[in-house]
Amino acid sequence: MSSLSFNFAPDFRPLAARMRPRTIAEYIGQAHLLGEGQPLRKALEAGRAHSMMLWGPPGTGKTTLAELIAHYSNAHVERISAVTSGVKDIRAAIEQAKAVAESRGQRTLLFVDEVHRFNKSQQDAFLPFIEDGTVIFIGATTENPSFEINNALLSRARVYLIKRLSHDEIAHIVTQALSDTERGLGQRQFVMPTDVLTTLAQLCDGDARKALNLIELMSDMLIDGGTFTTDMLIQVAGHQVAGFDKNGDQFYDLISAVHKSIRGSAPDAALYWFCRILEGGGDPLYVARRLLAIASEDVGNADPAAMTIALNAWDCFHRVGPAEGERAIAQAIVYLASAPKSNAVYTAFKAARELARDTGQVEVPHHLRNAPTQLMKDIGMGAGYRYAHDEANAYASGENYFPESLQTAQFYFPTERGFEKRIKDKLAQLAQLDQASEHKRYE
Repeated sequence: MSSLSFNFAPDFRPLAARMRPRTIAEYIGQAHLLGEGQPLRKALEAGRAHSMMLWGPPGTGKTTLAELIAHYSNAHVERISAVTSGVKDIRAAIEQAKAVAESRGQRTLLFVDEVHRFNKSQQDAFLPFIEDGTVIFIGATTENPSFEINNALLSRARVYLIKRLSHDEIAHIVTQALSDTERGLGQRQFVMPTDVLTTLAQLCDGDARKALNLIELMSDMLIDGGTFTTDMLIQVAGHQVAGFDKNGDQFYDLISAVHKSIRGSAPDAALYWFCRILEGGGDPLYVARRLLAIASEDVGNADPAAMTIALNAWDCFHRVGPAEGERAIAQAIVYLASAPKSNAVYTAFKAARELARDTGQVEVPHHLRNAPTQLMKDIGMGAGYRYAHDEANAYASGENYFPESLQTAQFYFPTERGFEKRIKDKLAQLAQLDQASEHKRYE
């Protein structure tokens, strides 16, 4: 257990700690929470604080935000980490909060890092002291609070989403650290080329602490006035930087290789390229998003379960975190690569979209229109529509659902592969019913 403070000895603090924002004006990112006019910013500037849960990736400013809240609220701070603490530490923090309230008349902000690691009983231990105002509770978590935090605790703390920092925000933080002569590296007058800064921002994937740590490691390799290089970044970041180049082209090449391997039904190759992305420091959720596109574009109705598998992998990553989540994405990759393939829906959608673009002025036939009023019914809207469920086999054979001028249009041509063969057979049966209906019409 330790107190948050801004009074560290600068000679011993790492760069990331020295550059921690001291005011809202110095805080970079989270404009949706701390931008001008936002409710949380107004509350802080007014010195008001409330219990909250800060949910977001590592290095995005959760601890810093807690410090700022304490600073603006003039609150005493107690900090515990769920990684190393237990109920005994919780009780000690509460007792300290009570002592501070009695001796100094000051409220205590209790910051709990990695709060999702506490079990139910440990989380419940906070409840009475949040309710009676003993502490302002701030929990930080990288996991979805909906799944990891007790409902009772969630109901007493507002959840704020802390977003991953953008590449521009990371670049801004790094540039600020290199120019700040008081807390940063400004006195050493380093040169940061644009291409190295871009690669660094891509590599850090929204983690400001990681970016500043890498800058500090590289600075140890330079004399004053020296220039940062990509080779130096590779040395301090290790293999992670290998997956990126200054334009991001190699990353997108790897994504393309994953996609084409899955399309080509090569699960081993698809896994290899996915692992190349991971080893290069790439975002596994980017791959998860691409899998959804692949499930629709390349697997389609040959295996309708493919989209569900891809969605489940994405959801699993959010629920259990990177280690197990990456394996779930790998499972989805193998499934999609091994599944029967069809781009019939993809092709049909493109063709239908093109025709819709060219015939956007063609009216909807009267029998397909909605008729919610008597007047609309009187002028023929909805007249002649056949309710399919009342027809034999729940199919209105011979019915036309296109405008008259387009009634012969066809976009979807199912394949003979996987589940889509069953769809093809069903559509063929319905076509025979339509032909039979057509013959009866002319008899």
